[in-house]
Amino acid sequence: MRRLSRLERVTAAHATPDAEARRAWRQGLGVALATSAYGVSFGALAVAAGLDIWQTCVLSLVMFTGGSQFAFVGVIAAGGLPAAPAAIASASLLGVRNIAYGMRMSPVVGTGFWRRAAAAQFTIDESTAVSLAQTTRRARTLGFWVTGIAIYIGWNLSTLAGALLGDVLGDPRAYGLDAAAAAAFLALLWPRLRHRQPIAVGIAAAVVATMLTPVLMPGIPVLIAAVVAVVVGWFNWLGVGDAPPEEPDDVAERVGLP
Repeated sequence: MRRLSRLERVTAAHATPDAEARRAWRQGLGVALATSAYGVSFGALAVAAGLDIWQTCVLSLVMFTGGSQFAFVGVIAAGGLPAAPAAIASASLLGVRNIAYGMRMSPVVGTGFWRRAAAAQFTIDESTAVSLAQTTRRARTLGFWVTGIAIYIGWNLSTLAGALLGDVLGDPRAYGLDAAAAAAFLALLWPRLRHRQPIAVGIAAAVVATMLTPVLMPGIPVLIAAVVAVVVGWFNWLGVGDAPPEEPDDVAERVGLP
């Protein structure tokens, strides 16, 4: 185990379980607010693509994974009903990442059929990111559930609002709500970029996704970027000499992975 720096020792000395829990609440609700706001965009775009209001709302209630939902309505908007198989394929490709999230969050969620069944619906990018940003087991569990449940409620309410007000809003992308969600992710990721290897993983994945997005169908660039991140992080090519991050015992962590 690595030695903590003086600042980290002082911070840890003043950190209490209640303070850790409050931080998990703040981060979870903050990310939920930013992400839920973007649900307005999805609701408006889905109705503009030809879905009814109730179809749009059911899609958010059942699918509940923003990237897959946007991929689905994007393909439908471009090709209409005959493009439904391609839309389902694109949404499924993007949804594959949630399998990796589920494996990563399994020790945090714990055992029990009903607990795991409920957690499956809330295992998304944001709940995983907030949970793994915490430093204690209790805070990680709390961060997962607070973020997942808050986003589920907020996303579905904003989806309904976007579907009802789509004609009034015009083009929802003009409001930059997608930037708010990205900024929330960056705020969670930034504290983990303290060594060369996590920085290399993030840059490599971002470059690959950016280059492949214009030429491949939705979903595939994300999966390829994830593979690149895993390969670079697993072999720890640039992390030799970096001290491993401090991690709680409930979740195993590779040195090279952020």
